[in-house]
Amino acid sequence: GRGGERNRERDSILLLQVIKVYNEDNTSRAVEVPSDITARDICQLFILKNHCIDDHSWTLFEHLSHLGIERIIEDHESVMEVLSGWAMDTDSRLYFRKNFAKYEFFRKPLDFFPDHMVSISSETNGIVDHSQLIETFLNSSTCPEIHGHLHAKEQSRKSWKKFYFVLRRSGLYFSNKGTSKEPRHLQFIADFSDSDIYTDLSAKKLHGAPTDYGFCVKSTKGSSARDLKLLCADDEQARTCWITAMRLLKYGMQLYQNFIQPHQKQKPSLMRSISENALVAMDFSGQKTRVIENPSEVLSVAVEEGLSWRVSQESKTVFSSESKFQLRFSEIKTKKSLNQRSLNDILFCTSDITVTSTTGNIQSNPKTFVLSLCHMQKIKHFQILPVDDEGELVYSLDDDHTRFTDLIQLVEFYQLNRGVLPCKLKHHCARITL
Repeated sequence: GRGGERNRERDSILLLQVIKVYNEDNTSRAVEVPSDITARDICQLFILKNHCIDDHSWTLFEHLSHLGIERIIEDHESVMEVLSGWAMDTDSRLYFRKNFAKYEFFRKPLDFFPDHMVSISSETNGIVDHSQLIETFLNSSTCPEIHGHLHAKEQSRKSWKKFYFVLRRSGLYFSNKGTSKEPRHLQFIADFSDSDIYTDLSAKKLHGAPTDYGFCVKSTKGSSARDLKLLCADDEQARTCWITAMRLLKYGMQLYQNFIQPHQKQKPSLMRSISENALVAMDFSGQKTRVIENPSEVLSVAVEEGLSWRVSQESKTVFSSESKFQLRFSEIKTKKSLNQRSLNDILFCTSDITVTSTTGNIQSNPKTFVLSLCHMQKIKHFQILPVDDEGELVYSLDDDHTRFTDLIQLVEFYQLNRGVLPCKLKHHCARITL
């Protein structure tokens, strides 16, 4: 039922974990984040904390020092899934830094895919339509073929050997007969369904590569050097071409959606910050309340201002609807709770209430709540009304002018905005058990 769904949503909010993120100067900061946080969310959090300008180039990197490799963690990826693949006894880190080329291939594909390394399927007679190059990567029925010579480290040996490689949608292959692309001569190396592509930062030093332009394919389940398929290009442009093509083949349209997301306006109901129950930021300067539609702005406010309140163990019981009681009785208990602290503080708590009908009978309504706060040595109560929004239940404190999908959104919003209240909410009081 709806109550069970809300309980599950509430529980998911409270699954917080501490992670450490490094800056480019190797200083680090530990932050507590929800278990469903993405790489984009982390970047937005650190843009806010470090007072950076958000030019959409900030990137989260997975850095595996013991292997001398690192990769971009794509904006949509779950950070906790990345961390779960780390071995306990290895020096693995998250880095927050700029990468101006992260999505540059969408703007200037010809800089990333030189003519001599790219061809289209035989249906177009091998002619590359430059204006459609990226589209063919994103289209599941077509794919540019990337080809060229690479050095490869042979398994269980220290030696490197040069082969002709071919990258197709089905995976990466090398030819065991010169530059032949005949199926009988192509030997499968890797696909990307359960592998990631890394830049090799110590190709010569750690892996004995013939050039500095190393990269590798690593299984998501592997954590040792034996799990790496080490490759090496002759120049930076060739390495960039291979890595970019592999990213596009692995993630496809998702990469393009990551690229355009910061520039898109989204419906407020679809906006998401660090969890499904995100803070809604609004502007009260006009005649009507306005939802701030910049996802980066909303996310930054949500993460910075909302996490400290969510982590409170008190919030586990704040919105429980198991006990219903009359508002008069609630006021007595609320006064007792609020008076335990200085009445000069801005205190608040939320309680379930029942509604008295015109016949005088008490009618239980588990979806009706009251917000009680103490301000200027006076205790005040504000009824939170449930509103039906096309079959979805939302909550409002101001006669349906401002809507929230749940009470956590509502409370976090009024911690940042005064709205119809006499003041912003400040200190949360645990609810009294009756």
